[in-house]
Amino acid sequence: MHGFILFALGGFIAQLVDGSLGMAYGVTSTTILLTAGLAPALASASVHLAEIGTSVASGVSHWRFGNVDWKVVLTLGVPGAVGAFLGATALSNVSTAAAEPWMAFVLFALGLYVLLKFALRPLRRRTLTGVSPKLTAPLGLVAGFVDATGGGGWGPVATPTLLSTGKIEPRKVIGSVDTSEFLIAVAASIGFLTSLSGQQLSWTTVGALLLGGVVAAPLAAYLVRIVPMRLIGVGAGGLIVLTNARTLVEAIGLPGTAGVAVYVAIALAWVAALAHTTRTVLRERRELDTADQPEPARSATD
Repeated sequence: MHGFILFALGGFIAQLVDGSLGMAYGVTSTTILLTAGLAPALASASVHLAEIGTSVASGVSHWRFGNVDWKVVLTLGVPGAVGAFLGATALSNVSTAAAEPWMAFVLFALGLYVLLKFALRPLRRRTLTGVSPKLTAPLGLVAGFVDATGGGGWGPVATPTLLSTGKIEPRKVIGSVDTSEFLIAVAASIGFLTSLSGQQLSWTTVGALLLGGVVAAPLAAYLVRIVPMRLIGVGAGGLIVLTNARTLVEAIGLPGTAGVAVYVAIALAWVAALAHTTRTVLRERRELDTADQPEPARSATD
């Protein structure tokens, strides 16, 4: 029961982050499962099976709030499903000893990218003109493969790329990426279930992640409108970097003192990034409030 509650809470937090940012459900959930001792392929399989349900709940919630572009969902999601199936098959046939450092490196890199993206490059809301399938199709294929092999990566690869084009409204980028994740989750799950014939999945773990994610999905779809996205992104990115640093430190073989120094440096950098982002958000809100203040009325003698 203790493990079920822990994984359900992890799924809840992961979906809050993912539904608000359009990324990081898989990265966050997989990090939690790897920390709990699951093998990389089993962790990624569990997360993708849970994502079948959470992506439906998230997609419906985003659709109800008008956050979905169905053209993007299809042109991004179908190639993504192909990439996810190939990635799941590849990861399932790699030994645990070889897969764990690789997955930790991918998660570490994605977490660092998320942190820096939202700490240093604030999102700009611009007029949408639409994105071409010439971009979304190859993007989906690559993002789907990375997602399956890294236990996450669909959002961190797809969302920032679409946002950087400036051709689709940010909230629709997030809603469309989250909704298309259903196709990726189904394809990756089929790949894992086909390839993991000799390994036993924990359906309790899958159910806990699913329960937490489904509960959080409607709240996350609402929060995307009101909570500063940068602050959520920096918090999630730093947590992912810090937790996956342990596996990388062990794989590299750093001595105890050097490893502690690495953890402390990452933690201090994370706190500094949170402080910087908080100050930036508060400053922008003050500037916005000042700009919205009406000019004082002039007297007849002015």
